[in-house]
Amino acid sequence: MRLLTPFALAPGLTRRLLPRRVRVRLTLLYGVLFVASGVVLLAITNLLVARSPTNLVLVKNRGGEPVLEPGADGRLYLGYPESNSSVQLNDITQQLRAQAIRQHEIEMDHLLVQSGIALAIMAVIAIGLGWVVAGRVLRPLRTMTGSIQRISARNMHERLAVVGPADELKDLADTVDGLLGRLETALDSHKRFVANAAHELRTPLTLEHALLEESLIDRDATRESFRSNFERLLEISKQQARLLESLLTLSSSERGLDHREPLDLAVIAEEAVESSRTETGRRELRVETTIGPADAWGDSALVQRLVANLIDNATDYNTPGGHVEVITRTDAGRAVVAVANTGPEVPPQQVEQLFEPFQRLGRTAGDGHHGLGLSIVRAIAVAHDAVITAHARPGGGLVVEVSFPPRSKAPRPAPDPAQLDDAPAIR
Repeated sequence: MRLLTPFALAPGLTRRLLPRRVRVRLTLLYGVLFVASGVVLLAITNLLVARSPTNLVLVKNRGGEPVLEPGADGRLYLGYPESNSSVQLNDITQQLRAQAIRQHEIEMDHLLVQSGIALAIMAVIAIGLGWVVAGRVLRPLRTMTGSIQRISARNMHERLAVVGPADELKDLADTVDGLLGRLETALDSHKRFVANAAHELRTPLTLEHALLEESLIDRDATRESFRSNFERLLEISKQQARLLESLLTLSSSERGLDHREPLDLAVIAEEAVESSRTETGRRELRVETTIGPADAWGDSALVQRLVANLIDNATDYNTPGGHVEVITRTDAGRAVVAVANTGPEVPPQQVEQLFEPFQRLGRTAGDGHHGLGLSIVRAIAVAHDAVITAHARPGGGLVVEVSFPPRSKAPRPAPDPAQLDDAPAIR
């Protein structure tokens, strides 16, 4: 059992003793600084007064009465103005000097007491002024806090819109407005994603319901009709399974990587090309490969899915007799995989849109494509700190290039999910 020393308890005790309100803490800070400055000022003043010269001259005036006048050389003399001569003071004069010194000490004590009283009064006034000033300084923060608390998913469009000089508070308000803008964009994107996912799932469910209802209502149904309906139901079920698998891959990629390992994009690309031979042969597509070494860090399963999705996209959105080109290389130390294909002409302004979920050209219900392939590619690329470059080919088709950080670069920890809304734009 570990013993808690006073030093170990000090931080926790200090946190409990400190006021919770910033205004109270600022007021105490102002008060403490004023009192400390006042104490230093009074100490300096009393020190200067105490060290001031107290030498006096006892002089006889013309009436014969002695008077005290400031000394000139630090010694006490008995002077006779009539003759401008002087003699050293006797015992009586020394007693007068001691009396003057005691009087000076009494005056110093009186000055110290009066200064202390004045400091106490001014400390109270300083604390009051500190309370007022702290409230004035924190008023914009309270206003911003109230505005932020009122903002929810229903009024995410509202902003603080603070006006005034470009100071720290204005910078804070602008930063919060920027954050709210990014959150609004992410919320809208999630809403569209949920709506599109619901639509994609509802369509096959509706078709399944119609096929089952047809089988039950049709009294003249034969074994062949039942078999045909069941085959269609099985195909619809496979499409739903592929959709759910794509959604799971997309969500797992956006969470970041659990682990990284060294991998070679050349090996992954060759395996993906071999796996797609059947489909590309069926579509009579010519596959060209330029495979070079490309070492990187990453999750091999996700990178395999990324390359496979690029090749599937190039295969599915192609023209009969077209071609698919797969390239891996190392460029400036970065591992690069690029896939180009022929196909329908892609408007340049719609290239970036293709990387959004459920977005594709020539959308056709029931074609087996859900528009998630390239969005999964982007999510996996973001998780690997990779850069995506995409552009439309002049004669039709698309060129997508993914550049991974070099293997020599130490992998960084998995990204914070809150940062995934700042995904790099497709160039």
